Formats: sequence, structure tokens, C-alpha cells
Amino acid sequence: MKVNFFHIGLSLLLSAFVAQAQPKGYVISARNAESIATEEALRARVEFLTDTLCGGRATGTPGATWAVAGIGRQFAGSGLLPSRDGYFRGFRTMAGKTGHNVVGFFPGTGDRYVVIASHFDHIGTLQGTLYPGADSNASGVAALTTLARMFQHLKELGRTYSHTLIFVALDAKEQSLGGSHHLWNEIAGGLLTDPRNGHVISPKEIDRMVNIDQIGGTEAPLRPSRPDYLIMLCEPENGRRDALMIANMNTGIGLDLGFDYYGSKDFTRVFYRSISDQKPFLEHGIPSVMFTSGITLRNNKADDDADSLDYGIFRRRVLAIFHYLVRVI
Repeated sequence: MKVNFFHIGLSLLLSAFVAQAQPKGYVISARNAESIATEEALRARVEFLTDTLCGGRATGTPGATWAVAGIGRQFAGSGLLPSRDGYFRGFRTMAGKTGHNVVGFFPGTGDRYVVIASHFDHIGTLQGTLYPGADSNASGVAALTTLARMFQHLKELGRTYSHTLIFVALDAKEQSLGGSHHLWNEIAGGLLTDPRNGHVISPKEIDRMVNIDQIGGTEAPLRPSRPDYLIMLCEPENGRRDALMIANMNTGIGLDLGFDYYGSKDFTRVFYRSISDQKPFLEHGIPSVMFTSGITLRNNKADDDADSLDYGIFRRRVLAIFHYLVRVI
């Protein structure tokens, strides 16, 4: 897929015009983007990924191809730039399946990068039963694509950021983290380039990796009385927990925050270091964060569907992650 420089130039011109047209003294705030993250928009994105058309999104299936195409359209519609090879990055899993990551760039003004990722694959359709994977992990991808649109909205208002954000919808998480390993290998091998100038992105230029894995459910709260919760797993010294706490408090989001996996050191270590897509980045010394609402009894069940999510709480989680990102870039 080729970059359409006419449309990119037109977008930049429009952004400059909008910025100049703001009233004198107008302050562009990150809160201007909150209107993008509506419950209706989040539900629509989850419903697309959980539709029978996507067939449960098992890696290498026609349903996964539909999911990849839909995510690519959402990336393009949010103004994310493809690399020189396009949005779609193919690879082979250890099981011999063909997977595809979807990669888009939100350009910053500097030469540092933040990877924001979420896996879209699930277990598919088995013996005629569809496993929709709404919470796991259509919710994460709906958050990912919504965040991209929120940052693009601020860009249209004239806001800029120093870091370039690399948005990635990962395939093959259910097959030994195939998509995240492939993404890391591309970066380490000098195969991922900045679409602005063809610059080869190196591991040392990546400030952090943020992984969103299952944030739509409310059935495993930290406290029984608080279904409105969010778990952030990271290293205390570089994850910037303070940024999330400040965002949660100052914007009135008010989620019940947790910074370990239900108080267990062992489960925290497993979930943070072994079984989700931040693992390859952690193994190579990249500060990484995982946002989740935890495993529930619906995981890998046929009733993990779009109707099982609480979109009001889901929206608040997306806002919290957005305001966290604004503070760390």
C-alpha cells in the first residue's frame, strides 16, 4: 500500500487551518478528545470483531482476514500512516499459520517512539461453535483504534506531541505470542521504518511498550463493590504509575486502580512477564505496561460476546489509558 501524499498534505493543511481558526486564548486540552470515545463507538467496534463474519478471528482463517482488513480501514480512517510496505505485516507462526500484524504511525515531532499494541486474534469457531472473544480481546482492539482516533482528533485541532506512536494490532497471541515476537524481530532486524522519512527504527529509540489485553469485562473486580476498576502491570521504577493515578484523579474518571494481579506476586509475574504481548519487549529491556481487567469465567467461552461488556466502564478505562499516554509522551 502506497502513502497518498496528496491526502497527507491536505490533512496537514487542514490541521494548520483549524489551529489558526481557534479563538484567541483557546487552549487545546486532551479532554477535547474525550467525545471521540463514546459507548456507541466502542460497542460498534467490538460488534464488528465478534460478528460471524470474523468467525472468532483464529490466526490464518478467513475470519481473521476480515478482521485485519477492518482494522486497517480504521487505522487509515484515523489518519495513521502506513510504513513503506503498507499497514499489513505478514509472518508465519511456529504452527505454520500465516498471521498478519496491522501497523500504523501517528507522527510526532521528535525521534522517540512508543508502541501501543493489542492482539486481535482469538480461538475461532470450533465444531460449529463460535467463540466471539469480545472481552478477549476485541475490547483491547476497540480501545486501540479508539485511542488512535482520539490522538488524530487532537492533531486536527493543532496539538502535537514529541513521540511518534506506533499502533499495532497483533495477530497470533494465542499461538505463542507470534505477532509480538514478529514485531520485535522486525524492529531488532531494522525492518520497521518511519513513514515520514524512511528512518530505520532501532530498539534504543523505543521509550516504552503499552499493551492492552482484555479491558471490557467487569466480572473480576478488585473489590466486590467496585466493578469500575482497571489493572496496570509494570515495573514500579519506569512504568509511570503516577501518570495513571494523576490522570484518574484529575480528570474525574475515578476508577478503582490496581497495580498487581489481585495481590499475588506469583500471578503478577506470570501475567506481566510470560503470557501477554509485552513479553518480547520486556525480555529486551524495553519498559512495558499492561492494562487489563483480568481473566473472567467467560474467557474462551461462547458467551464472551458483545452484550457481555459494560460499555460505560469500558469507556472510562479507555479515557484513563488515553490520559496516561498523554502524560508519558
